[in-house]
Amino acid sequence: MTTPAAERLYLAQHLAAVEGRGYAVFNPHNKPLEELPVIYGFNNGGSSGWYSAVALAEDGTCLGGHCCSDEGYMPCDLGVLEGTRTDRHANEYQKHYPGGYRMDFVPRDEVKAHEALNRAFLLNQEQAAIAAEKEKVTR
Repeated sequence: MTTPAAERLYLAQHLAAVEGRGYAVFNPHNKPLEELPVIYGFNNGGSSGWYSAVALAEDGTCLGGHCCSDEGYMPCDLGVLEGTRTDRHANEYQKHYPGGYRMDFVPRDEVKAHEALNRAFLLNQEQAAIAAEKEKVTR
């Protein structure tokens, strides 16, 4: 079992190792960055040691999640930072946005006020309602 002191040390070492990395960008057609759709990584809450990290496309599509012990690990675990989780990029993100995208991370204390992320939440809810309606029709 890890001690609280060891947890703090591991987090500090991790943050030092990734310090200065920018957010990942996939831009095969060299478009201006502001024209690329965004995939948001964010802290969806939870409890100490069991936080829910989520990757949500700006069109409302959920592209993945991860359980993290601390918000500090989320940008790497979701592939938000350059050079991290290339498997997520190849298997989910690039398939969803083959023309390119850019990553962004929204910390828990900024989620409620983040207008673009909240638009993505609404689109996600609309997608869920449509899927639920289709499920009713097929039963």
